[in-house]
Amino acid sequence: MTSEINPQEQKKVKFTLLRPMIMFLIPLLLSNIMQSIGQVFSMIIVGNWLGENALAAISAFFPIFFFLVSFIIGIGSGSSILIGQAHGAKLEEKVKAIVGTTLTFTLILSVVLAIIGNIFIEKLLSLIGTPENILHVSTHYASILFWSIPVLFIYMVYTTLMRGIGDSKTPFYFLILSTVLNVALLPPLVFGWVGIPKLGIYGAAYASVGSTVLTSIVLFIYLHKTNHPLRLDTSIRNYLKMDPKLLKLILKLGIPTSINMVFLSISEIAVITFVNQYGSDATASYGVVNQLVSYVQMPSICIGIAVSIFAAQSIGANQVNRLNQVIKIGLLLNYVLGGIVVLLTYFFSKPILSLFLTNDSTVQIANSLLMITLWGYLILGHSFILSSTMRASGAVLWPTLISIFVIWCIEVPVAYLLSHYTSLGMKGIWFGYPAAFIVGLGLNFLYYKFSWRKKRIVRLVN
Repeated sequence: MTSEINPQEQKKVKFTLLRPMIMFLIPLLLSNIMQSIGQVFSMIIVGNWLGENALAAISAFFPIFFFLVSFIIGIGSGSSILIGQAHGAKLEEKVKAIVGTTLTFTLILSVVLAIIGNIFIEKLLSLIGTPENILHVSTHYASILFWSIPVLFIYMVYTTLMRGIGDSKTPFYFLILSTVLNVALLPPLVFGWVGIPKLGIYGAAYASVGSTVLTSIVLFIYLHKTNHPLRLDTSIRNYLKMDPKLLKLILKLGIPTSINMVFLSISEIAVITFVNQYGSDATASYGVVNQLVSYVQMPSICIGIAVSIFAAQSIGANQVNRLNQVIKIGLLLNYVLGGIVVLLTYFFSKPILSLFLTNDSTVQIANSLLMITLWGYLILGHSFILSSTMRASGAVLWPTLISIFVIWCIEVPVAYLLSHYTSLGMKGIWFGYPAAFIVGLGLNFLYYKFSWRKKRIVRLVN
């Protein structure tokens, strides 16, 4: 990085950044909480009224769905780096060009993935060892969700772009709407209320699709009516043809993140293959543990997003001296907020698990898995903050290689060896996670300290 600033100036910078970062973070956290409320409600309905086989059917599809979503996460990541830097540099026409190119490419990619997914989903579920008693249900459930992927991806990438210019409030408002719609649609579609046919587990899929489609329509109307900077008006529509140079840069930044997410999702497929060997109760436990872990990770992920956006905007505004303070604030928030969530989950794990699971043995399995992994997500959050800062400058290759290395050379081998060759059994699978988190933080820190900090940081858009 460029030259350091003196301690008095550092304090001033820290003071000026702390409040806007917190104000950005609050709606972002609330957005994820609202999204989680909808997911929790859905899993409670499915787990308690439709049974644990139905819950297992949804859980079996989760790694494959995450695999598909990983593509759009990468594209959104690359676009948000560019849009953050362009917004920080006040290059408004460049912001619109980034939005237009991203939307067109996202639509093409999502349609292709929806078609391919529907063709091969049953074979994929069979390949990962989905128990026979839930295979047909899981396939049908997945097929419904696949057709919503184009709308879902456009919605996801648009909210990512809004956060890239510092607007975390609008995505929050629309996640409230999405959650309310999902909760409102779920019981009638699952149980067949008010004259609607009883759809059972498939009602949960249709509720998700319906809430996503309706929310997306209202979002675009709202952006137009309020003259939002990213409204889909003529100025942005003119850029929908895609700018080849911008697309190349978006892909250069986004593909490593997509590859990282793809390898992560494949590792989850490997993990659920190990888990499936222990039966559908174990699969249901895996699904619930993953759900709870997503809540525990929530503060760290949100803080990582905030760090990435503030770092990108600082680089765009040629204020590289702010990056150290962005990192320090991010780490403080990670250990304070993340630590509180981890402790609360440890204390109340069994009552929380009982909301999803009715079988005592399944609750015990899930609880033991949580005990093994929860603390490690604070370490993962620390790693997120370092890698998010480096990615905001365009340094995506080495953080990606580090992530892939720890997933496939630490997490998966440790999970396999401990579950197959020790008395730990299924518990051994979960020891792979904290092992990977610790190694990942060590490697990211070494790259950050001895390589990235010595480089000259310049913005990527002009």
